[in-house]
Amino acid sequence: MGSSAQNKQNGVGRRDLIKRSAALGLVAVPTMSFLSACASGDSDSGNKVEKGKKTEKNPLGVNESAQVEFVLFDGGFGKEYAEDANKIYEKNFPKAGKVKFTTTQTIQPVLQPRFNGGTPPDLIDNSGKDQMDMGVLVGKKQLSDLTTLLDSASYDDPNKKVRDTLRPGIVEMGQFEGEQVWILYYAYTLYGVWYSQKALDGLDETYPETWDDMLKVCEKAKRKGIAGWTYAGKHPYYLPFSLYPMIAKRGGREVLDAIDNLEPNAWKHPAVKECFEAYYELFKKGYILKGTPGLDHIQSQTEWTKGKALFIPNGSWVENEAASTMPKDFGLTVSAPTGIDSSDKMPFGTIWASGGEPFIVPAKAKNPEGGMELLRTMLSEESSKNFTSKVKSLTAFNGGTTGIDLSPGLKAGVAALEKAGENVVNPRLQDWYGQLQREQIGVAVLSGLLAGSVTPAEAVKRIQDFADATAKDDSIKHYKHQ
Repeated sequence: MGSSAQNKQNGVGRRDLIKRSAALGLVAVPTMSFLSACASGDSDSGNKVEKGKKTEKNPLGVNESAQVEFVLFDGGFGKEYAEDANKIYEKNFPKAGKVKFTTTQTIQPVLQPRFNGGTPPDLIDNSGKDQMDMGVLVGKKQLSDLTTLLDSASYDDPNKKVRDTLRPGIVEMGQFEGEQVWILYYAYTLYGVWYSQKALDGLDETYPETWDDMLKVCEKAKRKGIAGWTYAGKHPYYLPFSLYPMIAKRGGREVLDAIDNLEPNAWKHPAVKECFEAYYELFKKGYILKGTPGLDHIQSQTEWTKGKALFIPNGSWVENEAASTMPKDFGLTVSAPTGIDSSDKMPFGTIWASGGEPFIVPAKAKNPEGGMELLRTMLSEESSKNFTSKVKSLTAFNGGTTGIDLSPGLKAGVAALEKAGENVVNPRLQDWYGQLQREQIGVAVLSGLLAGSVTPAEAVKRIQDFADATAKDDSIKHYKHQ
């Protein structure tokens, strides 16, 4: 789930750090609006507050009289967990006054002007469909290096560094090149195919492991007036949550690495077309819920929880986000994507899991130490346990579950990760090349593939053309696995 073997010339490498983990969380959607007019340049120290004195209780040297500003994405997690962390911060630094706290569902439109003007907040939850492009932010030196935070004393134990309290791979996911860490992913997320166990039991079926079996289950559901699949048609970048690990299952994880690396003809690998053809069959056979292309993520989830469709590709935030419409006896569960057949290179259970909910401290923040301290507070056992109990998610903090009853979705996610073992993949395209992933692959191609207006062969060609153009664009910062 992260990067390794850092090489400053060639970009970020990758270590398969997600091995066996009983950790699962939720994230807001990792989508990719980008800072097209983002101001470049280094931090402007003239606007910063004076640093405070470092002590055992204040290892980052926070100015105890300086207010901190925090902007949170208002998504599936809600805002209560952040408000609770703010209260702890305010108690620890009473002279700083109240945390200046705001929420928004449109991060990029709201904050881009402030980045351009050199007045960004001190801490940002950079998430949602209007998320700022991470690769652009890093490439234009808009973010603070969080190494200072990671090497400071952890909130609960001064003898442990913050980095030593985090789940495997969280640090590496925040690296793009070199040893610097630009992003702290607060949640731990599993992406897969979500369904109601009650609905599947009603068909007297088990989750299908091969595509022939998937089609049989969908046909059986269709005869009972139930669609096989739905998805966020207005946000087709949800489709890769199940499609990308399916590609890896079919052709090997090296196929996804080649795609991330923008290698020539990476999208022309036979595994890609075979998986595109499999999804295209869902359209051809009428197994997709009518009207799905016009549904957003909330609408598609609502239709799904109403029992109008069996399967939905999604992230583990769905349990909390769809809670208001999910029947108590729904039997929420998740599975790794169905494969093609027994000749797949990776076993059934291969799944995508990674850190999510990306928190950043802008390079030009007025009070970056305050932003990092607030994030350090959120990485305490108390705050982590609070997050898990309230939003049905685990955090980047490696613990915080004692005394908490895991929710159905969380239990299912843990089981899926245990089944996956070492067969966990973590595509980085959405982190490294946001516009390519969202606007070009998602909106311009995959939306048409599932709506029947783009054939699998056309999809391969169009995406490869987009990827080649990105690889040749010198204005875009490029990254590679090592």
